[in-house]
Amino acid sequence: MLKETFLMAWRSVKNNKLRSGITMAIIALGIMALIGIITAIQSMEDSLRESFSLLGTNSFFIRFKELNAQFGNSSYEVADAKQKIKKSALDNPIQKNAAELFSERFHYPGAVVSIWRPGPSGQEIHYKNVKTSPQTRTVGGDENYLQVNGYTLDVGRNLTSDDIVSARYVCLLGSSLIKTLFNGEPNRALGQKIKIGSVPYLVIGVLKEKGSSAMLRADNIILTSYSNIRYLNGLKSEFGWQPTITFSLGVSVKEVADLIPAMQEATKTFRAVRKLKPVEPENFALEKSDKFAELFIGFLSSITGAAAAIGFITLIGAAIGLMNIMLVTVNERNKEVGLIKAIGGKKSFIRNQFLFESLIISVLGALMGIVAGIGLGNIFAILLKTNFIIPWNWVIFGIVLCTFVGLFAGLYPAIKASKLNPIQVLRSE
Repeated sequence: MLKETFLMAWRSVKNNKLRSGITMAIIALGIMALIGIITAIQSMEDSLRESFSLLGTNSFFIRFKELNAQFGNSSYEVADAKQKIKKSALDNPIQKNAAELFSERFHYPGAVVSIWRPGPSGQEIHYKNVKTSPQTRTVGGDENYLQVNGYTLDVGRNLTSDDIVSARYVCLLGSSLIKTLFNGEPNRALGQKIKIGSVPYLVIGVLKEKGSSAMLRADNIILTSYSNIRYLNGLKSEFGWQPTITFSLGVSVKEVADLIPAMQEATKTFRAVRKLKPVEPENFALEKSDKFAELFIGFLSSITGAAAAIGFITLIGAAIGLMNIMLVTVNERNKEVGLIKAIGGKKSFIRNQFLFESLIISVLGALMGIVAGIGLGNIFAILLKTNFIIPWNWVIFGIVLCTFVGLFAGLYPAIKASKLNPIQVLRSE
């Protein structure tokens, strides 16, 4: 019986293609907005996590101020709400002697400390008649920079303490620069001289490809020693200003479980280096490698809520439209309903037929919107070079929600149709 009722409802939907199609399109639009935005947000989250996982999952960093994301007109905020630090206290760059003193004093089992400072960003690198695009990042580091920041040496040698002490004009190149300058042949680069602006450097090593993401060009890098990077101070960055002359420290531990105790030990050690009294707050910041990613992901979560609200409001409008269409359908099919009841059709048969019609329109609209939303959202996945994403939880939620919309919109018209008096209906016809 239910099968026959469903087939009749299906034929009715097919016979009213324009009316059913418009209603499906309204429902599909709401679901497409919801699923599309959710899929795009998940693509961004995956790209962010991939970007910052490139920095080393077992690492944390010490900077003179926290990396801070500012959205809208919100004021400067410290990420840890328990640690209230005035902005003025953070404007205290880490000097070279303080960084080296921390490296000497910090002792945690299995931990490795690296010192570095940024050079001018957005540089063109020249080799003979070939040059790169002006997007190269320059960094002055030490022999531990690769390990702490998740890099691996491909060919050649790493920086040594002699390179740092003597401030030699030597460098290591990221794999993206090798592709541009040396046709992707790392061995060919060894022993060659390249120029950063007009400053010549000898290539002593090449880094393995790290897998740069859309959010972070990890392979577009030149590494020299932190004692040499000062010779690039005359070069402008891509923003037209010199980076703040401050050193950063990175610490790599053996296990993720060691991060918190190592950070506590690092805080104690660096407070002593900075000569802070017990009652004084820290004038430096400790951050794990994924801190900035978490800030953005938290911001994206608010967008998820907004997307859900947009989809819900659209579906409310679709439900009202669907109910109106079903009421019109009941009025148009008075004769059909009267004949069915006249030959013995039960109220439940008529009620179920109209409910099935409402459900078919609603669920088909949901499926159309889901397919369109996944396709639209994964355009971001392609642009950000992440995996194809299907937000299954939201897909299931969308189908269930549209099922309830169909039941809600079709219930009153179905009950109204089932209560029609066949004699009055046929007499009026």
